[in-house]
Amino acid sequence: MTSADDTDIEEAAPAAVIYVYGIVPADVQPEEDATGVHDAPIEIVTHGDIAALVSEIDPDQRLGTPADLQAHAHILDGTAHVAPVLPLRFGAVVSDRDAVVNELLAEHEDEFASALNELEGFAQYMVKGRYVDEAIVREIVDESPEASSLLETIRDQPEELTRDARIALGEIIGHALEAKRDADTRTTLGALSPLTDTVTVREPTHDEDAVQLAVLFEVDRQDELERTVGDLAERWEDRVTMRILGPMAPYDFVVTPKPEG
Repeated sequence: MTSADDTDIEEAAPAAVIYVYGIVPADVQPEEDATGVHDAPIEIVTHGDIAALVSEIDPDQRLGTPADLQAHAHILDGTAHVAPVLPLRFGAVVSDRDAVVNELLAEHEDEFASALNELEGFAQYMVKGRYVDEAIVREIVDESPEASSLLETIRDQPEELTRDARIALGEIIGHALEAKRDADTRTTLGALSPLTDTVTVREPTHDEDAVQLAVLFEVDRQDELERTVGDLAERWEDRVTMRILGPMAPYDFVVTPKPEG
């Protein structure tokens, strides 16, 4: 038996909405225990040969925490290991499952099917390099008489007495890092060119970033990519640390329409 107050609470409860992660072939099935944003179970909504990965969420629960972003990426990147996926931007929400079909899948059916077909067997990989701080500064100073002179000027001197020299040295190092980043990115692009030309250069997110490339590449040939980047890592040993992230969803190579919420 339910009290009047309990009934009012139930009637006031907000209806769930549908969060959409990405578009996949209709034969993709999420793992039974897969969860996404707000730990909600992952479901699939199909239309013909395409489908959307979705979950049901509370519209009053705030989106945008680091955990939410990680859950969104985890679902998409996990799918990219086994099937082509068209990622939607974080925060894509529609009213219900019918809206997923009518406003997203049916509206863009041919476009999505074509893109999924082109992506079959491919995923995105991030090729990242970061300068070893002491090594790259030493390299810049060794190559620049002006930087070397400034370094001698400030060595063992109080900071307040060498402020201008420190600023000048910092500017030289900053400009030199930009030039080296451009050169090292070109070197990496050249090393990758026999494998693929589907590469996007990303802007650095840190002063010590040497290389940051997104590569669309065949998952079955991942070992070739690893060998090429490994060769660069050996060449740049103690100067640049190299790593590969992926396979992941093709965020840099796909623009997927956001459904009208």
